[in-house]
Amino acid sequence: MQEKMTIRDIPLKGRRVFCRVDFNVPFDAEGQITDATRITSALPTIKMIIEAGGRLILASHLGRPKAAPNPKYSLAPVAPYLANLLGCPVTMANDCIGPEVEKQVAQLQDGQVLLLENVRFHPGEEKNDPEFARQLAKLAEVYVNDAFGTAHRAHASTEGVARLLSPALSGLLMEQEIRYLGLALAAPKRPLVAVIGGAKVSDKIMVIENLLSKVDSLLIGGGMAYTFLRAQGFSVGKSLVEEDRIELAKTLLQKAEDQGVKLLLPQDHVIAAEFKADAAHRICSNNDFPADLMALDIGPKTIASYADTLAKAQTVIWNGPMGVFEFDAFATGTMAVAQAIADSSALSIIGGGDSVAAVNKSGLEGRMTHISTGGGASLEFLEGRALPGVVALTDKA
Repeated sequence: MQEKMTIRDIPLKGRRVFCRVDFNVPFDAEGQITDATRITSALPTIKMIIEAGGRLILASHLGRPKAAPNPKYSLAPVAPYLANLLGCPVTMANDCIGPEVEKQVAQLQDGQVLLLENVRFHPGEEKNDPEFARQLAKLAEVYVNDAFGTAHRAHASTEGVARLLSPALSGLLMEQEIRYLGLALAAPKRPLVAVIGGAKVSDKIMVIENLLSKVDSLLIGGGMAYTFLRAQGFSVGKSLVEEDRIELAKTLLQKAEDQGVKLLLPQDHVIAAEFKADAAHRICSNNDFPADLMALDIGPKTIASYADTLAKAQTVIWNGPMGVFEFDAFATGTMAVAQAIADSSALSIIGGGDSVAAVNKSGLEGRMTHISTGGGASLEFLEGRALPGVVALTDKA
């Protein structure tokens, strides 16, 4: 991936800056923000633009309002919340395009902030409609994208506007995501170890195929491991198995062997009769798996083996839990992997979604090198796909 220009690379004083952020935050029934991580993650970029004297126009989506205005999905509550964090006023627009918004933009002074209403209130956003993108671009002179979590979508505010405003810059959060994920895949310190978990092989096929040409070791856990174990001829009781992916699993196992990749699968398991938080459970090995039970976590021998591999790693990529970590009784494997990564000297990259939730649950987030803010985007990056919202940014070269 080409290195992209960032907000450090040009003077912003007096310039209207359209900054795409990800303020898609959860609210409770009273309309209060319950998790502001996505807002606080964007603060370094927002503060740098303000302090540089840019006239800041913030754009984001929120939820899935079906391409029409819906008070439930208004960004209005975010404006006072953000103003409190910044210690300066944040003006709220009643739309994201149109004469009234253009008037508010024209009145912006250096260092002032305007938050546009939800871009998904317009059908042109998700369709990446050229006319809608043009109306958004009319508002500004410079484009900044700091919303890595939406970079895998070619929408008007993530890709269309970037094609119309030059330069199109990376925000600080976006820069960090590109640097760490790009570094891990392009020029990692070795050994490079990937830990891949989750329920289904089908969700991670492309990730595994892409990583097999790059990693030294691949550790597999979660429900997807049982399709691989079946491919090796083991009985796995009532564990989750994708019957139509067993042949694919065999192919991936052979590919790993051919490429000299050490592919580790669980040797033992925490098993139960039911998928329940309080289900009675015990340990079994691959050779004595009861026909009427299912695996809900990796066992102690597997944990020890995985921890040993992680202790020797210099770069670690982790995407997906080792078991049903939402249930405390079946979270041991996932928490142990988090601990092993935290204890290692490796550069560690946690790739979105459930892995981030697991790290947060472990309380070890401060000991990871980089925790990705984009679930779908980081997954597609690990699959080796180009992300439209990143490709559209101006190359430094």
